[in-house]
Amino acid sequence: MEIAFTTQVWKEGKIYISYAKELEVCSCGKTVKEAKQNLIEAVECFLETAEEMGTLDQILEEAGFLRGKRMWKAPQIISTERTSIAIPNK
Repeated sequence: MEIAFTTQVWKEGKIYISYAKELEVCSCGKTVKEAKQNLIEAVECFLETAEEMGTLDQILEEAGFLRGKRMWKAPQIISTERTSIAIPNK
């Protein structure tokens, strides 16, 4: 069984942060490549632990994943955009 998920990466100072939004799992690294690889390892650990606890199917279904014959499919992201609003002054 496989799972597909979206990966976001951004930079905070000198560190790259990687994030799997649908699973709410994140990691980091000194490079984009390292951050992505560390995220994959973190997701694998998360999924293995959930499977051991008997909660994997429930977690994935609550996160909006759909189970196929060979793959869990993540919810389709319709839009991702940066939005700005004014912060009220005190």
